[in-house]
Amino acid sequence: MSGAPEVSSLLATLGVQVDPALLELALTHRSYAYEHGGMPTNERLEFLGDSILGQAVTVMLFREYPQLDEGDLAKRRASLVSSVALSGIARGIGLGAYVRLGRGEILTGGRDKSSILADTVEALIGAVYLDSGGETATALVLRLIEPLLRDPGHFGVSMDPKTSLQEAAARLGTGVPVYSIAESGPDHSKVFIATVTVGLVIAVGEGTSKKHAEMAAALDAWTRLTSP
Repeated sequence: MSGAPEVSSLLATLGVQVDPALLELALTHRSYAYEHGGMPTNERLEFLGDSILGQAVTVMLFREYPQLDEGDLAKRRASLVSSVALSGIARGIGLGAYVRLGRGEILTGGRDKSSILADTVEALIGAVYLDSGGETATALVLRLIEPLLRDPGHFGVSMDPKTSLQEAAARLGTGVPVYSIAESGPDHSKVFIATVTVGLVIAVGEGTSKKHAEMAAALDAWTRLTSP
């Protein structure tokens, strides 16, 4: 990763130690692997990390919010493990600078693409689980989501950003949000790109489904529309 910061800084930020080879794998996006002879990618670690993340968040919510019913717990979990939430976490720790990307992906802004950032967070969680076990991986998850739990507005807008955007647009008189969807990539790993226009605000979001892409775009548009 020529020009990238030392991964020791990333590990210090995460508060963990990971075997160097495993860490390198967790940071290897498929675009980099394709340009370097088809080496392994972080997708298997992402698959594992997704499961660890979901379990850690589910158990935490069950224990910490005894007053919530199943439906509310499910909504909170969805807001904490969404690509919107994970990409925000990734940006907060500067993860994009460490991801191993192909040249084409770098040129198209891959270091700040929500889908890539969210997937890499999950891969890192998977790597920590394999290296240090479930307890350490769970502790990492809880540290990563702590800023979201402290944010009093997170469980409002993030759980349903499209509705929040529509309500804000109606309140401000900017008109109804209008969405459009584009997609890229092969069938087995498509990335959806949503654009929403509301008044003079145009926002873009990415995701592994149309729904997630529209949610990401809506959250960005809501943030910009309601900022002073």
